[in-house]
Amino acid sequence: MSEQALPDGIAQPAAPWWRRALVYGVFAVFAVWCVTAFRKDIAQIDLSPVREGWPLVLAATALSLFNYALRVVRWQLYLRRLGHVLPWRFVSLTFMAGFAFTLSPGKLGEMVRARYYQPRGIPLAAVTGAFFIERLLDLVVMILLAVVVLAELQAYRQFVWVAVGLVGGLLATVAVLPWASLAEQGARRGATGLVKLVAPAARMLASARMFLSPGILVTGLLLGLAAWGAEAVGLKLITDIVAPDQLSVPAAMGIYAIAIIVGALSFLPGGLGSTEVVMAALLAAHGFSTPQAILLTLICRLLTLWLAVLIGWVCVALLRRP
Repeated sequence: MSEQALPDGIAQPAAPWWRRALVYGVFAVFAVWCVTAFRKDIAQIDLSPVREGWPLVLAATALSLFNYALRVVRWQLYLRRLGHVLPWRFVSLTFMAGFAFTLSPGKLGEMVRARYYQPRGIPLAAVTGAFFIERLLDLVVMILLAVVVLAELQAYRQFVWVAVGLVGGLLATVAVLPWASLAEQGARRGATGLVKLVAPAARMLASARMFLSPGILVTGLLLGLAAWGAEAVGLKLITDIVAPDQLSVPAAMGIYAIAIIVGALSFLPGGLGSTEVVMAALLAAHGFSTPQAILLTLICRLLTLWLAVLIGWVCVALLRRP
């Protein structure tokens, strides 16, 4: 699908230059801060375990790819729930194209994938509703994974409780309030300014409600558990490069989940900074030296964040071809 073939009024996928510069500027500032603050620890990082443990790095990479595959399956399930059966190749490319914009607060930039579905008759509100439930279920999954080690990580308990309150409040809001009625009122002539203002969100939440039926809700949750659990196991494999069996699978899942929850609640682009700091601190608390914790955190983020961004831009390029 070429950009020229898009109907008028559909947003282009590229964000304004200043927004892209801001996102990557934040990352550059964070990188400089890390190098400055931890220069002594970074100088002590030993890369020899990575060269010797490359099979484990490949295995962790495969688990990240497995994560993406399961999430594509879930996205296809949501599209079919909306009544649209699309080719797997198209669904896979459009879903992963959103990864190119993962470096946005709350990953909201991933909603750029909606522009690929509008020409196929899928309303924006339907796509945003599916995206909303997808993000919500991912947060539920992270809470479930974090509970595994919550007892031994008291310092981070408040973040998990905030996430629980946020998820519970959002689910109740979606399930209880009459969003469809509000959307209809906003579409009428003579609607007040407040109703018109709320109408787009109401249409999105009314669409999200169809994903709360028990069958699709449980299926989406199980797929999310398998997907994110696999990526958390990847952290365990990465730590085995330095010290085999020092970190258990449940501990790796808990560390990964709590770091992601803190990153999500920070609303920084891609959780940059907050996720890395928490993950490195938790690894250090489990017996790894500071240089080792920094190295393992960087490898994990390379395979779980930056690999996704790279794949996303490749998919964007493929979708721009006629």
